[in-house]
Amino acid sequence: MKILLIEDDTQLCMTIKEQLTKEGYIVDTCNTGDEAFLYAVSADNDYDLAIIDRMLPIIDGLSIIKAMRQKNIQIPVIIITGMSELNDKIEGLDNGADDYLIKPFHIKELSARIRALIRRPPQIKENITLEIDDLSLNLASHQLSCNHNSLLLTPKEFHLIQIFLSSPGTIFSREQLLQKVWNTNDEVEPGNVDNYIYFLRKRLKSLNSNCCINSVYGSGYRLEVKHD
Repeated sequence: MKILLIEDDTQLCMTIKEQLTKEGYIVDTCNTGDEAFLYAVSADNDYDLAIIDRMLPIIDGLSIIKAMRQKNIQIPVIIITGMSELNDKIEGLDNGADDYLIKPFHIKELSARIRALIRRPPQIKENITLEIDDLSLNLASHQLSCNHNSLLLTPKEFHLIQIFLSSPGTIFSREQLLQKVWNTNDEVEPGNVDNYIYFLRKRLKSLNSNCCINSVYGSGYRLEVKHD
């Protein structure tokens, strides 16, 4: 399970991350509102839950949660904050949070609240697809289809092809793809992008699609439709 932790107190942030990591969660952290905003509302958001401090520099936590909900990102969200008034709690919950935890709190209570939220049955998501020419990508099932053939993509393959299908004809550099698909905290070589492009090309070839990912010398890659 992957968690996005947004907390400007770096010591508290690391304490929470260390404990949740011991419990088996994958935890990404942000310490400022502007950085957190990019993670939280990204089209490539693949988190299962978010823990968000309400008072953040630059962009506050409530604004981030509202933006997530406006983009139909419906993962569970726990607000952590020192604001303990009843109206503060009501405002947080009314703006899209699923739970509200007041500082200081015990890490065991936070863990229990996380477990309670992930036990809830997931919401049924709309079956949305991206389509270009004869190629379609199911955003819920991660299936890539062409005519009557389909295959299931790995998470990285899915995120890559989603980027290309969302902006056909757009050239993406290796650096842009690394930033969009790979966690910026990971040590990733630019060559990894080339490897996954190779995998995707094989996928498209196996589906016999008209779509292809072409190299643009000195610039990167773009999705194009082959014309006879």
